[in-house]
Amino acid sequence: MRKVGIDLGTTNLLICVDNEGIVIDEPSILTIDAQTKKCIAAGKEAKEMLGRTPRSMICIRPLKDGVIADFEATEMLLNYFFKQCNLRGMFRKNMILICHPTNITTVEKNAIRDCAYRAGAKKVYLEEEPKVAAVGAGLDIGKACGSMVLDIGGGTSDIAVLALGDIVCSTSLKVAGNRFTQLIIDYLRKERKLSIGEQMAEEVKIRIGSAYPRKEQVFIDVKGRNLVSGLPQTLVVGSYEMIDALEEPLQMILESVKGLFERTPPELASDITENGICLTGGGALLYGMDKFIAEQTKVPCYVAEDPISCVAIGTGKVLENIDAFSSGAIYDYKRGEYFDFPTQQ
Repeated sequence: MRKVGIDLGTTNLLICVDNEGIVIDEPSILTIDAQTKKCIAAGKEAKEMLGRTPRSMICIRPLKDGVIADFEATEMLLNYFFKQCNLRGMFRKNMILICHPTNITTVEKNAIRDCAYRAGAKKVYLEEEPKVAAVGAGLDIGKACGSMVLDIGGGTSDIAVLALGDIVCSTSLKVAGNRFTQLIIDYLRKERKLSIGEQMAEEVKIRIGSAYPRKEQVFIDVKGRNLVSGLPQTLVVGSYEMIDALEEPLQMILESVKGLFERTPPELASDITENGICLTGGGALLYGMDKFIAEQTKVPCYVAEDPISCVAIGTGKVLENIDAFSSGAIYDYKRGEYFDFPTQQ
């Protein structure tokens, strides 16, 4: 029985297999035949088709805001990649750990669990993303010391305070990378009268997206369609414009961080002031995100070594010790040993 960790992200799907590491890192996109509903392509191949498909094909994002929006398409997506990794077959049963955003409903959790069983799992474990991201980022969450993780994914941003191997308090908001992309589209449409596609907006976000002013402004040629003439057009867009475009979602994330500090016990808050806030997820790569949070909260902030893969790496570490993990024992990932936390009778 193979141990498989899955970061079922809104934007990207990452699969980690025991003794192999991360074997799949693909966009969570599926292209199906409009009539037969059969899978034509998935991942990077399907992303290249986005916005370019004829009427006979449909591009689907089966996950929305970190949870399953289309059950059948999600099952199809998992099956497609499981076959690529040789994890699907008559005699293959997998132990699967899937991460999900904090504060999702029981119905949403059951949908994730059912989808994993349908994909060939023998055992399924669910865990909250910020906790696993903290493990993947190398934080020592097993100590009696507070740590804060801000995981900015594609559909949701999860913020959690951790101590003694578990989450003390957390919050989640449906504002993240996909919201950034949509606001860039809206900004260029309103301010520059240029209509662009999702892939172009994604490129703009990656190359010149900014949460904090740069030392020197950088520019990019943006191709789209002029809304006045209706003809193709190329405009030069600067990074300072992106700060204006992304102001709203960045302020919402900042307010959520401040709100969580208000609910954090004073002892843990002082620990976080000393240790800093760890940023994970693809949104952490937005230029100046750490400087923006640190300046506004007066708390040190840093980006994890591999923010995009933190959750997937964390699932691999948790799966190595899944027996103790599932029994309730707390694992100290830094020292490599377990300890039982005494429960009150």
